[in-house]
Amino acid sequence: MSHTNNLEIFLIAVPGLEEALCAEVKANSFKSPKAVHGGVLMRGGWPDVWRANLVLRGASRVLVRIGAFRVAHLAQLDKRARAFPWAAVLRPDVPVRVEASCSRSRIYHSGAAAQRVATALREELGAAMADDADVTVMARIEDDLCTLSLDTSGELLHKRGHKQAVGKAPMRETMASLFLRECGYDGKEPVVDPMCGSGTFVIEAAEIAARLDPGRGRSFAFEKLATFDAARWNALRASRKTIVPAFSFYGSDRDQGAVRMSIANAKRAGVENFTQFCSHGVSELMPSEGPPGLVIVNPPYGARIGDMKPLFALYGALGKVLLQRFTGWRVGIITTNAALAKATELPFLPPGKPVAHGGLKVTLYRTEEL
Repeated sequence: MSHTNNLEIFLIAVPGLEEALCAEVKANSFKSPKAVHGGVLMRGGWPDVWRANLVLRGASRVLVRIGAFRVAHLAQLDKRARAFPWAAVLRPDVPVRVEASCSRSRIYHSGAAAQRVATALREELGAAMADDADVTVMARIEDDLCTLSLDTSGELLHKRGHKQAVGKAPMRETMASLFLRECGYDGKEPVVDPMCGSGTFVIEAAEIAARLDPGRGRSFAFEKLATFDAARWNALRASRKTIVPAFSFYGSDRDQGAVRMSIANAKRAGVENFTQFCSHGVSELMPSEGPPGLVIVNPPYGARIGDMKPLFALYGALGKVLLQRFTGWRVGIITTNAALAKATELPFLPPGKPVAHGGLKVTLYRTEEL
């Protein structure tokens, strides 16, 4: 069992946004984070694990590595899993589920591997198994090395605990927050989203400005581990200070249903006093009051070929309005199609890496100040 002040912590990122998540982890003063394929590695103690779940906007899950041992066959896995000090991290009264994966190993059947670990947990620790358990033990067997990790988050972290109404192709909050970060947003300027859908970008931006923790309204799997200290956790949550932003965050959408959803979501998130949502098209878009800031937008992409003509017109109209009315503002547009981005005629910087979103690859196109 690794020393509890020096745990290996793995933060899962949306593929393509590992560097952006690493920047967020550094900005929140966690120790020596390193971007790797699929996420960010860092070290710390259990309070760091709790804080990561509470404060990081861009991580999908927080995993903690609890141990590793070599295994050449299932009987050896059975023996080593039984000898593992599970009680140091897991409680016998909390149901768990086991997930296993195997690659380049003599044990190649992940179902059989999961079964051996589950049997060890049941017979040695006394924990019940349940498919819907909040606590997940992950066994990864690679090159005959079995690494054991715990998912400390439970439900995926983009589930902030307050957003219920979503549109057709919602962007996850985790991804939206990292795109905001990649646009240089740090909570100290207004944000406008002219195609706001269910309000994700506007609400994330408002929460960042108000210093509201993304995990403030939900529970986590780590609360059911043997390592949990409720008094310290409550003290950590209570120590986080919020502020009232100096300006408003503005979303608009042609679809009145989307605007109603956004208003309801903002209220649930507790940011209704400094967010505004209106129903109108791109042609009526005007800068919000106060200093210039960031326009961020995730327009429709048109997955089917026949949809493209009206989309080119829409992107063209958006670009024209931004160039005419939004001098001094920066723009971020997320789209699947470089030709659509180009149709805005905005002066984009070289684009970043493509990012997986809803079975597609999207790219953030951003400008300097217009």
